[in-house]
Amino acid sequence: MTETDIDLIKGLREQSPKAQKLTLQRYGNDVFAQVARLLPSTEDAEEVYQDVFVKVFRNIAMYDAEKSSLRTWISRIAYNESVTWLRHKRQSVIYFEDREGGAEKLTDAEVEETLGHPNSDTVQLIRAALKHLPPDERAIITMFYYEEMSLKEIAYVTESIPTTVASKLSRTRKKICKIIKMLQS
Repeated sequence: MTETDIDLIKGLREQSPKAQKLTLQRYGNDVFAQVARLLPSTEDAEEVYQDVFVKVFRNIAMYDAEKSSLRTWISRIAYNESVTWLRHKRQSVIYFEDREGGAEKLTDAEVEETLGHPNSDTVQLIRAALKHLPPDERAIITMFYYEEMSLKEIAYVTESIPTTVASKLSRTRKKICKIIKMLQS
């Protein structure tokens, strides 16, 4: 942890408006992007975004630098607030479900060919495919690819273990490939 991070955390614990403003400047865009990828509308994302930082500022005393970075801790709060919002709203959305019976099985090589080095067309298809995933799978994909979190960090955020995250990430990547094939046909 850098000296700047230590000073920021100290300021947050003292409820310094300057530290709060710096926190919003440093982490606000990433948190909003994370929340917006999980929730159905911008208005909902704005509401949850505010709730996230209220919770961060109120609960900063609970932050433990031994367990995670401040960024990862804030991301965990954002993830939990988003999931809580989705549970309370009980959005009736139909997601793509992977059915093993009739669906063709994709190899890791096929998945890597589609997702490994995406071009601009593939990126658009991936974005479209994300909308067909349930929030928990969408969250893991976005944390891994967009936020470039490690499996350990994602496990901390989702209160899981790295091997479970790796397994879910692998299944979800295959599901995205199947959705892309469906969208292309």
